This record gives sequence, C-alpha cells and structure tokens, in this order.
Amino acid sequence: MNKELKAYIEAEILPRYEGYDAAHRRDHIEGVIDRSLTLATHYEVETNMVYTVAAYHDLGLCEGRELHHISSGRMLTEDTTLRRWFSEEEITTMREAIEDHRASSDHSPRTIYGLIVAEADRQIVPEVIVRRTVQYSLAHHPSFGREEHWERCLGHLHEKYHYGGYLKLHIPESENATRLEELRQIIDCPQQLRTLFDQLYGELRAENCPNSGTTVK
Repeated sequence: MNKELKAYIEAEILPRYEGYDAAHRRDHIEGVIDRSLTLATHYEVETNMVYTVAAYHDLGLCEGRELHHISSGRMLTEDTTLRRWFSEEEITTMREAIEDHRASSDHSPRTIYGLIVAEADRQIVPEVIVRRTVQYSLAHHPSFGREEHWERCLGHLHEKYHYGGYLKLHIPESENATRLEELRQIIDCPQQLRTLFDQLYGELRAENCPNSGTTVK
C-alpha cells in the first residue's frame, strides 16, 4: 500500500463521509475497504486501486442516492491529486468499478475491481441489513409512523434480498452467500423479523430523539 496515497485518502476523502446518512458514514466505508482488501488477496490485482475504489465508491451520495454511483466515479476522475499515483488507464478502470458497484445495476461489473467492491459493499449480516433499512427509512421518511416504516422496510427486504431479489453476489470467496441465506430465513419468519424491526426501530428513534420525552409511534 502506498503510504502517501493512504495518508491523502484518510485526511481528505474519508472525513467527508461524516456528514452522510447513518448507513453510509465513515464506518461503512472503512468496512468496505477492509472487506475489499481481504477479497483482493484471492486475485492478481493492484492493491492501491482496490483501496481507492472502496474509499470513493459512495462519495457521490452528497449529490443524491439515485445516481450516486455515477457521481462517485466522476468525483474520483476529477480528483487530480490521484494522478500522482495512477495512470489515466487506471483512473478509468477505477471509475468503471465505482459505476458498477450498485446492487440494483442492470449489468455485472466490467472488471475484477468492480466485482470486488460490489461484493464488499454487500455486508450481509442480517441485523446490520435490517438496521440500515430502518435507518434509511427514518432518515428519508420522517413523517411515517411505525407501521408505515415497517411496511416500507418489509417491502425493501423482499425486493432486494429475498429469493428472486435484485441483489447479486459475485465473489465465491465471500461469506455473503451463507449470510444471505440466513437473512432470507429471517425474512421468511414474519414474527422474528417484526421482533427485530421493533427492537431496532425503538433504538434508532431513541438515538435520533434522545430528549423528546414522547412515546415512539
């Protein structure tokens, strides 16, 4: 790992995520970096590129979620400082990897770098998935009551993670396949899923409104 590159990203790029939504702050990015570097050990790839792709992959969320993968790739390309360490060809490869990382993409990643970050971004730990789903719902639908959040979260979990959902896994060395099956079993048990939802909903509402003194709806 290039120490100057790592120092630059830690000082100038990762702190930007502190103002993002709870599911995409610095801890999420650092997790994707760690998982990407672990997956990269199974392939002949350039470690600095793997690290950089993971660090920039969600940067464009500041411009909106729908096209954040495109915005993130553009922001990497526009960062002229990266030319200290990478060629134009490598910049293009990293941009394409970032553009391809989104779970709802209509095509598979074009390169191994895209496959790695896409897989690393799918942190399939059942409680983490449900927590992030509730976090997103609370952040983007503040007027919803508990039952509306429940219906939205249930619909999202079925659409993305259940059998036939749009989530695709790419790297056989990842543990995600086993964990995805565990999550699907929870989704198939409405009572268990509702209990987990209610627990996380209460915790996250309390975190967001610690001094409200009101009953959680």
